[in-house]
Amino acid sequence: MVEIRLLKRSQKGTLKVWKSSKKGEKIMKKLEGKVALITGAALGLGKGIATVYAKYGAKMCLVDLLPEVEETAKELGETYGAQIVTYVGDVSNKDHMKEAAKKAKDAFGQVNVACCNAGVCCLAPFEEMSDEMRDFHIDVNIKGVWNTCQAVIPYMLEQGGGSIVIASSVTGDIVADAGEAAYAMTKAALVGLTKCLAIEYADRHIRVNCSQLGYARTPMVEKMATESNPDNPESAIQDIAVGVPMKRLADPLEVGELFAFLGSDEASYLTGSQIVIDGGSTLPETMSMGTN
Repeated sequence: MVEIRLLKRSQKGTLKVWKSSKKGEKIMKKLEGKVALITGAALGLGKGIATVYAKYGAKMCLVDLLPEVEETAKELGETYGAQIVTYVGDVSNKDHMKEAAKKAKDAFGQVNVACCNAGVCCLAPFEEMSDEMRDFHIDVNIKGVWNTCQAVIPYMLEQGGGSIVIASSVTGDIVADAGEAAYAMTKAALVGLTKCLAIEYADRHIRVNCSQLGYARTPMVEKMATESNPDNPESAIQDIAVGVPMKRLADPLEVGELFAFLGSDEASYLTGSQIVIDGGSTLPETMSMGTN
C-alpha cells in the first residue's frame, strides 16, 4: 500500500498534514470545506467559475442580477451534488452585497473565498461616450468589486483568513482597443485595488490576486462583437482568434480553473499577483513579422 500525505498551509502560515490516505481511499478535493461567494455567476465566466468550484467540492453563494442564477445553481447541484445558495442582487449596491455575504455565512458558517467576477463592457467612441455609460462601468466594475470585498473581509478577518480573486483584464493595464475607454479605465483600476488590498491584509492571512483575461467565448464578448460588427458579429470573433497565438478564445471553464487555483490552499504563497490568461495574445510584437 502506498500512503499519500498531503500538506496544507494553515491560515496562520504553518504547514500541517491535511489528510493521510491509503491507496484506493478518497482524497479530499482542493476546494472541499471552502465556502465561496461568486458574483456574476448566472452566465459566461461566472458560470464557468462556479462549475469548476462545484467540481472541486466548494459550497457556494452564487450572486447575479439575473434570475437565471437560480437555474445555474440547480444545474450544478444536480450535476455535482454541490451545496449552493443564491442571491439575486446588484453588486453596485453595497447593501445587496452585505446581504449576499451574510446569506453565505448563515448557510455555511464561513466565507473563505470571494470571486469578484461581475463586470460589464460597452463600446463607444470616446467623444460620444455618455457620462451614464462611464458611470455604469464604474458602478459595476469598480464599485461592485469594492462592495464585494468590503462585504466578505469582515468574515474573513473573524475566521482568520481567506482568499479574494478579482477579475481584471489585459485590457487597460496591458493593451486596449478603440472604444473601450470606460472598460479599460475600470479594469486597470482593479489591478491597483488588488495590490493595495494584498499588502493591507497580508499579515492577517487574506490573499488577494487578480486574473487578467484576454478574450473568452461569453455572452459579453458576443455582445461586443455585435457592437463591433453588427452585420457579421461572428466574423469579429473569428478575427480575435486569428490574433491569438493559440488561435482560439478561452473557454470559461479554463478561467474557472485559474480562479479555483487562486482560491485554494495550493496558492498559499501568492498574493498581489496579476496572472495573465490570454492564450498568448499579448505576446506578439506584430502580426506580420517573424518566421512563422
